[in-house]
Amino acid sequence: MISVDQALTKIMARLPECRPTHCTLSNAVGYVLAEDVQSDIDSPPYDKSLVDGYAVIADDVQRNVVLDVLEEVLAGQTPTKIVRTKTAIQIMTGAPLPQGANAVVMIEQTSRDGQKVIIHQDAIQPEANVMRQATSLSQGEIILSKGTLIRPIEVGILAEIGCTNVPVYQPPKLAVISTGDELVQATTTPHGGQIRNSNGPLLQALATSFGAEAQSLGIGIDDFQTLSDLVATGLESDILILSGGVSAGVKDLVPAVLEQHGVEQVFHKLKLKPGKPLWFGVLSSADRQIMVFGLPGNPVSSLVCFLLFVAPVIFRMTGKHSECLRETTACLTTDFQQRGDRPTYFPAQLTERNGNRYVTPLAWKGSADQRTLSEANALAFFEAGNQLYPNGEEISVFEIPS
Repeated sequence: MISVDQALTKIMARLPECRPTHCTLSNAVGYVLAEDVQSDIDSPPYDKSLVDGYAVIADDVQRNVVLDVLEEVLAGQTPTKIVRTKTAIQIMTGAPLPQGANAVVMIEQTSRDGQKVIIHQDAIQPEANVMRQATSLSQGEIILSKGTLIRPIEVGILAEIGCTNVPVYQPPKLAVISTGDELVQATTTPHGGQIRNSNGPLLQALATSFGAEAQSLGIGIDDFQTLSDLVATGLESDILILSGGVSAGVKDLVPAVLEQHGVEQVFHKLKLKPGKPLWFGVLSSADRQIMVFGLPGNPVSSLVCFLLFVAPVIFRMTGKHSECLRETTACLTTDFQQRGDRPTYFPAQLTERNGNRYVTPLAWKGSADQRTLSEANALAFFEAGNQLYPNGEEISVFEIPS
């Protein structure tokens, strides 16, 4: 068996390159830019007023000075007059600054008498309340760099520079197969020996939340040919996940089925609890490399293996370089007895009080205990070995993304 770090190294060594594509601006949130994006305009495209007021020559401004108003300019209009000494043009926020003016007096500092304006401030500095052309960005300038994660804020910037066909990294297509004769769909009431398929929806939801285009291929019964047919369909995706069928049971057929389809086994079994039976392999061809994960059938094991190994693959294939699981430290709120020769990722509740973080291991009843898992927002990490972790000890904790 290999360690978690060794497994991650082997997985990342087989990672295919990111594939560039384009998406519409309205769908760009969550994608990563596949190339630098330049502005096609200056912004602002002209010298403009930042306030409602009067465009003036700064040297003319003194308390109670009276200036002739030449015209009024609204946002969207263009001045037709030139500001000369002892004159002003009334201007609205966002309107172009008239020629000759170098400052704008706020309307609150003035009073109007017909075609005259009286200034009620002692002085004004040149450039006051003015934003010059290209102050924000200039034509040809790189505004967003390759690798930028697109948030709603970036959507606004992309719209401003006219980038409506956005160059991004293509999300991987991911397929999920749940294996086992005991499984029935969630719409079915289980009968003797049956359980509902919860892993499929869980893994599909996780994959979608991390940015993959995920689909479920349904349930693969423990029959070689039936499972083989499903795997053939799954191998049309970029990532294939199978849950169950990777341990040492009589009907754990997944490794043999994958071998029949030419999938190269990279490793099988880890020093990990839960998740020891994890299987990973790749199917390589001249133009594609498909990542294949055989996850344990128990839901908590599937969750842990997905977060540790599948999520990083999705992140890298979509151009993201941040960590999928945010590691932090927190103080235990109770004693915890660790047993066994494998490091453990234990469902826990992470809280914060007065700037301090605390973690409480939950009353987890084993890998199939989804009820307790639903209360967890973190995985508490305990090193391998028989050791008592006392109340108050600081340990590593991995936050489960919401």
